[in-house]
Amino acid sequence: MRGRIVVAGLAGLLVSGCAADAESSAVPPPTPIAVDVAAASSGGACRLLDFALIEQLIKVRFDVAAASERGDTHTCVIRAGNAPLPELMLSVSETSVDKTTFGADVVPTKATKVTGLGQQAYRRTVAAASGHGPAVEVGWLATDSRLATLTWTSARGTERAVAEKLAGELIALAKKVDTRAL
Repeated sequence: MRGRIVVAGLAGLLVSGCAADAESSAVPPPTPIAVDVAAASSGGACRLLDFALIEQLIKVRFDVAAASERGDTHTCVIRAGNAPLPELMLSVSETSVDKTTFGADVVPTKATKVTGLGQQAYRRTVAAASGHGPAVEVGWLATDSRLATLTWTSARGTERAVAEKLAGELIALAKKVDTRAL
């Protein structure tokens, strides 16, 4: 008899436990917390850039960075969220090029000389092409035997004059890039 009472008691506990589970309410998952991650956390040339500094100088908020390293070349591409443009790209490569060779072989035709940036520097604006607006490029031979290029590619429909105006801000940003940190 005691065995039947124990079995009946256990069965009652099992049934009541299942009922308690059925009555419990679902708890919603916690709300994800957005965390600002530094561009430097992506590695590569992104270690030389800072989202806050870019926003301060260029007046555009970026929050996505991707880097690549291949041999002696380090690159970084920065964008805002899922928008493909505008885009900011930094490329830094070790080089044996001297100032004279840089001026003769690296500086593009129709480029404008930039002072106060590395050993020698230039800027140029490239016309809009299929899928994007004009691009601004600032290139320089850094004092540590590195060749650096900072390129801003604007969205389709951007006026060339807007890109030209941005060249000054891009030069200011280039002057903050310390290529020795790679």
